[in-house]
Amino acid sequence: MDRSEIVASVAGDLNATEQAVDQAIARATTLVQSMIGGRTALSLSPVTGASSQAKAMEAIAALGLAREAIVAAHTEMAKDHRRMGWGAYAIGTLDKYPEGEEKKPTRGDADYRLRAV
Repeated sequence: MDRSEIVASVAGDLNATEQAVDQAIARATTLVQSMIGGRTALSLSPVTGASSQAKAMEAIAALGLAREAIVAAHTEMAKDHRRMGWGAYAIGTLDKYPEGEEKKPTRGDADYRLRAV
């Protein structure tokens, strides 16, 4: 492997890790939303499941710290790349989506809709 292939491989792994952490955060927040929605739909007391819901929210906080750490690693890797004199280290668009997936609507998009629980 030459230098550019190795750098591209590491960059791909970094991107995949960032996406995995983001997906984990999204899934964990969906879990909490489901817990609240399920409890409400079953007309249960807010006390019901409070401990498990708190643990799920702790997991979200830990995932937030993991995201901060991987973003910091990305920043440091970019600095290292420039210090080594390897020039431009990013190509393509800023929106990164897994192969075969399209951009999901965001709040600024006309197609953005809130999900009902």
